[in-house]
Amino acid sequence: MYVTPEQIAAANKSSVEAVLGIAQSNFAAIEKISALNFNATKTAFEDGLAHAKALMSVKDAQEFVNVNAAAAQPAMEKMIAWQRSLYEVASQSQAEMTRYFETQAQEANKSVATYLDKFAKNAPAGSDVAVAAVKSAIAAANSAYDSFTKAAKQATEIAEANIAAVTAATTNAKKKAA
Repeated sequence: MYVTPEQIAAANKSSVEAVLGIAQSNFAAIEKISALNFNATKTAFEDGLAHAKALMSVKDAQEFVNVNAAAAQPAMEKMIAWQRSLYEVASQSQAEMTRYFETQAQEANKSVATYLDKFAKNAPAGSDVAVAAVKSAIAAANSAYDSFTKAAKQATEIAEANIAAVTAATTNAKKKAA
């Protein structure tokens, strides 16, 4: 039941590779968000310049109102698109993190079960009750974790559905108002 240096090295290598994978995933998400924000800022600046130029050529109050109304709809649509894109990047990043932690939890459970089985084989007589109790506790913890994970996924799905409904309602209301 001794841990060999090779086992420690393999576990360390696996952990380092997993952390590097998460770091790369996070940097990719940051890169996407940065590009998204840069493009949104650039577009907003260009739209602002165009709007300012249009306002400078206004001759009366009605034309002023029309120019402002014409600029508001596309600006709102672009903001909604930006928010949707930002949410998609965040959702993808969260999904990758969730997969990572689920994988780590599964590997930890396998390791604990393996060591527990090795311990049970080499344990003194009469310790099988204690081993069974530990196995039962681990099974209960895994069951609780699975329930929590399912509840979190359901909550995420509900939130996504609500965001989609609000976005659709906002877009439809703007179309009706125009």
